[in-house]
Amino acid sequence: MGELKIQVALLNRRSRGMPDVGSILRHNMKVFRNLLFQDNRSFIKVWSRSSKSTIMYESGKIYFENYLNCYSCVHSVPQVLYKLPQRSKLEKFEDALLCQSPLGDVLSNPSDHKPSLLALTANGWLYRLSAETGEELQKVYLSPNIKFRYLGWDVSQETVYIKSVQNKETSLERQAGITQNTVMHLAIFHVFPLQIVGILEINKRVFGNGVTDVVVSQGAIVVSYSNKSVKLYSFEHILQRVCMRLILGKQSSLLEGKTVGDFPFGIPRNIHITDCPPLLFEVLCSNNSVQIGGYPWHFIYTPPQKNHRGTHHVCSLKDCSLAINGVQSMSCNSLESDAMSFHPDDSGRMIHVGPTIINVLKLVSDLNNDMQSRVVKDFSMATHRITVTSSGRTVKRRFHQLDDDPDQETFRMVEYEDELDLLAAVVTDGNEGEGRAHIQLYDNQSGQLLRNVALSESWDEVRHCTNSDFKGFCFVFHICSQYEDSCTSK
Repeated sequence: MGELKIQVALLNRRSRGMPDVGSILRHNMKVFRNLLFQDNRSFIKVWSRSSKSTIMYESGKIYFENYLNCYSCVHSVPQVLYKLPQRSKLEKFEDALLCQSPLGDVLSNPSDHKPSLLALTANGWLYRLSAETGEELQKVYLSPNIKFRYLGWDVSQETVYIKSVQNKETSLERQAGITQNTVMHLAIFHVFPLQIVGILEINKRVFGNGVTDVVVSQGAIVVSYSNKSVKLYSFEHILQRVCMRLILGKQSSLLEGKTVGDFPFGIPRNIHITDCPPLLFEVLCSNNSVQIGGYPWHFIYTPPQKNHRGTHHVCSLKDCSLAINGVQSMSCNSLESDAMSFHPDDSGRMIHVGPTIINVLKLVSDLNNDMQSRVVKDFSMATHRITVTSSGRTVKRRFHQLDDDPDQETFRMVEYEDELDLLAAVVTDGNEGEGRAHIQLYDNQSGQLLRNVALSESWDEVRHCTNSDFKGFCFVFHICSQYEDSCTSK
């Protein structure tokens, strides 16, 4: 009844032209963005901390010491949210995911509405901890026999999968002619509330030989093979046919009446696949790397043949036909190759990052063929390298240099900031040997350079932060007016 009153009140406010929470947030972000790029704003370093372990950042929180220490970035200087006790090697957190609050769902347990950290331990426990206090909200024992190691999103903030280590045949097994049929295991959970969907085995009898990796994404099981093949199978098809329902905290016949998720029994395997599920998609690609996205659906990949090395092909998912202008190549001569992916802003665009230029591309319908898409450039962002002097003379190199040579201004990486709709690029300027690092902020819609922020750290220091296992990087800025006493932080 209370929720209904809130919804009626929101509709009443809208009918009178009063903004709701979403529009207020968008307005606040617009105001903050305007403040960010005022000429009288400067960026100064206010806080730093080092760690021997990987530093993680997500949604305004910085994690140290394998997620044991958490700092909040909502204040002008990061402040400690919580510090958990040290854990033994067997109990250490192997991987973790941050789960935000569910929107629009009414859950029976109040703690299920709280943002939480899902943490996987080395000895097989899955913990759900409060994202604000570190308090233990729930814990589930996974398995006494399967060593789970990795966490990942199937559907972001809805379904998570947990992947085990891969079973590999030992030299003694090979000499004895013993074949290891099981490759690995996957456990899939709904997040709000935390509930088991199922555990399944990936084996050679069903999926074939040469399996090198498996992930779950958007309801599909993605299997990579040693022959450079990537295959997508329908996980929904599997669930509809061979899944026996389990409930955490309830007894199960698969455990002979024992409780699901309790120690030492864990969660039984309730998905048994005997036949290969329907194949949705297959492609041969370099490094087993393929990305799917765009409007209409397309995929990006590099064919495994040597003559295609350094190229990125954009093809229709419907019939695998190559888009017009679908072969993108920067002809880079660099230590690190260029990379191309779908833009994380869900616009359907693509972003192609090289050492000297970043191209944002889009798919449009071809005027001569409605059934085929064309890849066109939306905008580009380029480094500033002196190739012609003020007198018009061309600058020639005395010796051959790589495109990402430390002496040259070079793009090192780029990330998307969704709340402010910005592209943040890490650039080195070629000074002082390895080069000084800069953060360049670009408008995501036009590619206009809005601000260049020089960091006090060298590229060598910044590189160790940005090459860690998390997607993204965190620099905490204190934005101050040179003429006012008021400050804000981001």
